[in-house]
Amino acid sequence: MATKSTTKRHGPVRAASVGRGTITALTSEVCRDPGRFGALAAEWTALHRRSATATPFQSHAWLHSWWLSYGTPGRLRVVLVRRAGALVAAAPLMLVHRPFPVLVQLGGSISDFSDVLLDGEHTDSAAQALAKALATAARTAVIDLREVRPGADAERVYDCWDGARDRLADSLCLELPAVPMDELLGRLPSSRAQRSRAKIRKIDSLGIEERVVPVEEIPTAIERLLGLHRRQWQGRGVTPEHLSARFAQHLTRSVRSMVECGDAMVTEFRLAGEVVAADLTLMSPRLAGGYLYGADPALRDRKVDVATMLLRESARRISVDGRTTLSMLRGNEPYKHHWRPEPVRNQRLLLARGLLAPS
Repeated sequence: MATKSTTKRHGPVRAASVGRGTITALTSEVCRDPGRFGALAAEWTALHRRSATATPFQSHAWLHSWWLSYGTPGRLRVVLVRRAGALVAAAPLMLVHRPFPVLVQLGGSISDFSDVLLDGEHTDSAAQALAKALATAARTAVIDLREVRPGADAERVYDCWDGARDRLADSLCLELPAVPMDELLGRLPSSRAQRSRAKIRKIDSLGIEERVVPVEEIPTAIERLLGLHRRQWQGRGVTPEHLSARFAQHLTRSVRSMVECGDAMVTEFRLAGEVVAADLTLMSPRLAGGYLYGADPALRDRKVDVATMLLRESARRISVDGRTTLSMLRGNEPYKHHWRPEPVRNQRLLLARGLLAPS
C-alpha cells in the first residue's frame, strides 16, 4: 500500500449517471511509488485490453520494465482514474525539467507510440475525468506527449483539455494491412512482385526454418537476438542504445511478460540447425509491428533478402489473429517503401495551464 508521500489522491473529478438513478463518482490519484505501479499489473492489463486504440507500448509489462531500466527516482507520475474502484483511465508519465517542469510519457525514445488508456465502455466520461486529473497533476508543468498515433485515446483527452494546447507533427510511420503475403505481393507492380517471389523461392530453397520461441526460452532468445543485431550492424552505425546493458535488461524483462500475455512474439530462423536470424514482434489487439531483429551477415553473402523473410513470416502469423494493421513502426527507410505502405504521421500533443501556457 502506498504511503501519503508516494500517492496523491484527489476527490471526485466527475459524476456519472449509472443504473437507475444512481450516481457514481470518478476519482483520481497520482501514483508516485514504483512498487505500487508494479502492483497495478493485473488491472492495468485489463484496462489495456479494453482500450480500443492501445498499442503494445502502453502495456504494463513494457512501461514498468522501462521505468526500472530508465526511470529517475522520485519522478514517477502515473495519473489514475477510477469508477466505483475500477480503473477506467490512466496516463503513464514522469517529471523532467527543460528547464521548467514537464510531464512526459513513460517509454521514452525506445517506444514508437505513446498514449493514455481509456476504458472503451466509458470513453467520454473517462477522457473528461482524465483531462481534469491531468490538469490538477500538472498545475506547474507542461504535458508533452510525443509519438501519439492518429486516433489514439490521447486525442480525446486533448479535445477535453481546458487550457492552452498545441498539436505538432512527429515521426513518420509506415503501415501495411495485416493480410497474408500473397495479398501483399498483389499490391506491387507485376515486375516487383516477380522479384519478390524469386527472393522467397531463394529462401525456401535454402531450407530456412521458422520457430516461435516459447516463453521459458525468452531470456536466451533475446540474448541471441541482440548478439545477431550487433553483428548485423557492426561497422554500419548501429543505434548505440541497442547495445546497452539497460536496453538488454529491459527487453529481457518486458518481452518475457509480454509473451505470456500474448503481446509479443520472438521468432527464430534456423539454417542447418543454427539460428541465423531472430525477430521481435510486439502486438496489441488491432496492431502488430516488428520492433527489432538481428541477422547473421552470412545471409547477405548467400543473397538472402532478410527483410522479405521477416515480413513473410510476420504477415503469415499476424493475418490469422484478427489484427488489422501490420506496422513497420517509425522510420522512412527505403527498403520499407518496396511494399507500398501507407504513411502515417505521429503527433506531438502539448497541454498547459495558466502561466505555463506560453511555454
